[in-house]
Amino acid sequence: MPGPYILSIDQGTTSSRAIIFDAGLQVVAIAQREFPQHFPASGWVEHDPQDLWTTVIGAAHAAIAKAGLTAADIASIGITNQRETTVVWDRTTGQPVYNAIVWQDRRTAEYCHKLKAEGHEALIADTTGLLLDPYFSATKLRWVLENVDGARDRAAKGDLLFGTVDSYLIWRLTGGRAHVTDATNAARTALYDIHNDRWSAPICELFDIPQAMLPQVRDSAAEFGTTEPDILGAAIPIQGVAGDQQAATVGQACFDRGMVKSTYGTGCFALINTGNTPVASKNRLLTTIAYQLDGKPTYALEGSIFIAGAVVQWLRDGLKIIETAAETQPLAETADPAQNVIMVPAFTGLGAPYWDPDCRGAIFGLTRNSGPAEFARAALESVGFQTRDLIDAMQMDMADGAGTAPAILRVDGGMSASDWTMQFLSDILGAPVDRPQVLETTALGAAWLAGMQAGICPGPTEFAQSWSLERRFQPAMDAQTRAGKVAGWKDAVRRTLGS
Repeated sequence: MPGPYILSIDQGTTSSRAIIFDAGLQVVAIAQREFPQHFPASGWVEHDPQDLWTTVIGAAHAAIAKAGLTAADIASIGITNQRETTVVWDRTTGQPVYNAIVWQDRRTAEYCHKLKAEGHEALIADTTGLLLDPYFSATKLRWVLENVDGARDRAAKGDLLFGTVDSYLIWRLTGGRAHVTDATNAARTALYDIHNDRWSAPICELFDIPQAMLPQVRDSAAEFGTTEPDILGAAIPIQGVAGDQQAATVGQACFDRGMVKSTYGTGCFALINTGNTPVASKNRLLTTIAYQLDGKPTYALEGSIFIAGAVVQWLRDGLKIIETAAETQPLAETADPAQNVIMVPAFTGLGAPYWDPDCRGAIFGLTRNSGPAEFARAALESVGFQTRDLIDAMQMDMADGAGTAPAILRVDGGMSASDWTMQFLSDILGAPVDRPQVLETTALGAAWLAGMQAGICPGPTEFAQSWSLERRFQPAMDAQTRAGKVAGWKDAVRRTLGS
């Protein structure tokens, strides 16, 4: 195995993973640590920041050991992370003042409604490319300042720091010497001016957030600091950072305008590269930064689905009709074809293109004969239907703003390993779906960013040439069947939104 090696830290919503890549960006070792979720109230989702830290460090040590390496063999670290999740901690002690408020959390929905009614959404959309929604960090941060005793005063005095998960991890890895983030994570806070590459003073004033709390923003491939030697066993530079979906976009080598990828994890996130020009969506997609290199942002349109893999977790943990996620595919294959059970998994609201945080899930078409097989099929199909909504919205926006929509969808993430789900996705889109050889595209993207900054890995063009296809799924569903299924889905969504 050729050295030197890159450690990619992938801090996700339900687990932290560490993956060691060699200089050829081949996976050498993987370690994973799960951590508990906290649901203190309906629609609230929290993590203990200490759990994020201990699982990251535990996974990193385990991956290094599994690879038969020492920390001294690691030349560079790349970090990718769950986005929008908000951490506030003491500048001196490093102690969080509250649990991390997770991207899925909807506690600030009423406040968002209030700001919309007051006419503030245009400022947010025009400046940040985002919508006024509980999803993003700004209202979560404000909630902490408003609801944690003494937090507002401490923040005003400069005693508290804010960060998305990447910032919090870097701060701890560097012993508090670096309070930084990258442009892709900054772009998800609803506080960052994506057109002028700086925190927005008017928006900070709107949310009453002191700018002294905010991290410095750097390129996705940059010098973010060096780890304290006693944490991993050596002083290692951190040189690549990107939010998870942007890291997957990079890992899928979507460097050309019009290329699109969709990642299936807890949620589903589709990004289409719009080049050096931000495209304002007319279909409630998000305008965001795909990556930033050499001080130049590359923009994207993004559609976010809150519940993808999480719907399978619900079948397992909520309904208890399966014991493992792998059981869903054989169950779905045995579902009664005469039944048309449709599941709208709006457990924490509906994302793009609807953006209704108050909507809740529903199931339609149940009969006395509906059982676990039909539920499994409806759950997997819901992921395809929601992706179809995103791609339709992208096609409309791209036709207006930046050319022709993509003819092929590149997929990754845990659910992309399900042949049944990917075939249905291709069928319902009526387009090819490409699954790469390397499914660890999120970690790969972070590793490439770090490796390129370190001088280990090649530039974008050569990296893109190394992308390789594992399987292409071709649509096999006839147009009439597809149209009927899409119409049934849209009717179910209308009923769910109206309930």
